[in-house]
Amino acid sequence: MKKQLHQRVDTDYVKHILGKHLSQGFPVEECIRSLKVSRSRFYELLSLYRANPEGFSIEYKRESKRRISVDIQRVIIDELKKDKELIDDIDIPINRYNYSYLRERISEEKGIEVSLPTIIKIAKENGFYIERRRQKVHDREVITSYVGELIQHDTSHHLFAPLSNTKWYLITSIDDYSRAILYAKLVERETSWAQIMAIKELVLKNGLPLRYYVDNHSIFRFVRGRDIVWVEKKKTTDEVVPQWRQVLMDLNIDVTYALSPQAKGKIERPFRWLQDHMIRTCVRKEVTGIKEAQDILDEEVERYNYKLIHTTTREVPMIRFKRAKEENKTMFREFRIRHPYTEMKDIFCLRYNRVVNGYRRVKFNNIEIGVSGVPVGERVEIRISIDEGRRTGEMKVWYRMKVVGKKEVKVEDLGMSTFEV
Repeated sequence: MKKQLHQRVDTDYVKHILGKHLSQGFPVEECIRSLKVSRSRFYELLSLYRANPEGFSIEYKRESKRRISVDIQRVIIDELKKDKELIDDIDIPINRYNYSYLRERISEEKGIEVSLPTIIKIAKENGFYIERRRQKVHDREVITSYVGELIQHDTSHHLFAPLSNTKWYLITSIDDYSRAILYAKLVERETSWAQIMAIKELVLKNGLPLRYYVDNHSIFRFVRGRDIVWVEKKKTTDEVVPQWRQVLMDLNIDVTYALSPQAKGKIERPFRWLQDHMIRTCVRKEVTGIKEAQDILDEEVERYNYKLIHTTTREVPMIRFKRAKEENKTMFREFRIRHPYTEMKDIFCLRYNRVVNGYRRVKFNNIEIGVSGVPVGERVEIRISIDEGRRTGEMKVWYRMKVVGKKEVKVEDLGMSTFEV
């Protein structure tokens, strides 16, 4: 067996070699040969010597094993019991223990520092352990070369705050190259308007990406045989353009559709991470409202983006994201309001086509809007933007790139389905 450094040479000899390297330029290869260490070990010794030349030592000090106290064990077992209650509840989407989460929480909240193996050992000894099932290995390779080249976008519907007894939707957008979460919001209902607002926030903060990657949910794509359209002839897939897709078309952003649930794996994993951490934290903080849950979601996204090293990229997501932008490895484009539009709500809106009647009006459900300068029988487009705070909708009628009518009404008077707003 090869002897360790402190068994072969003394501290003074090592200090002599390191000193010669720093003061006389003694070659690195010669230093490594003289000390009989690896290159990484040499630079580790050099760093320690530079930091404290006088106190530098290679003497090996064996630390005695420190047993944790009974009180600390009790804290760990109490936390494991909380996890077991979540696992046993069939309505909560948690099916395993998260020892890393437990370690983080007792460190941050109680100031208790315990190693992960110690927690797992206590869990096994007390029956708080579930054998992991072997899962199929998925391709986790980063297939993009730029930030903004592909935005993974999806929605998850779960009981994120178990004490609320209400399931909410989590809308999330993730940059494929950096794995940074660029958008994450809880909503009570998944609607076309909520998805359009997700596009708006991401675009205004980061710019226009090249492409979105989504599943075949009806908000994102009309599929013949699944979605119903009341027209005389049947429409085939992609002949009917959903509201969400129309916004992307205005912004010149492409869309790619996942062929299977497995193909959405890159975003499903961060979903599971957020879901797992959120549920546990919401239970511990006794959260019952969506606003408090959103605060916790924001904290977890911050942790994911700025503190954790991603298992695929081996980098912190937001550091990788920002560095790519600094190096111009980006496909994000500047967002500008282009003619004929003058406001953001002219683009981030819902769109409907109507025909001008004999009274020079267009009718949307039970609302009539007068139009000027448009021949009877001509088709016009109504663009509707929602003010969620005031619960009003502004309706603009467009004909040949001009606004020919306008009206503001209450949202409930629009008569839209809950699928839309």
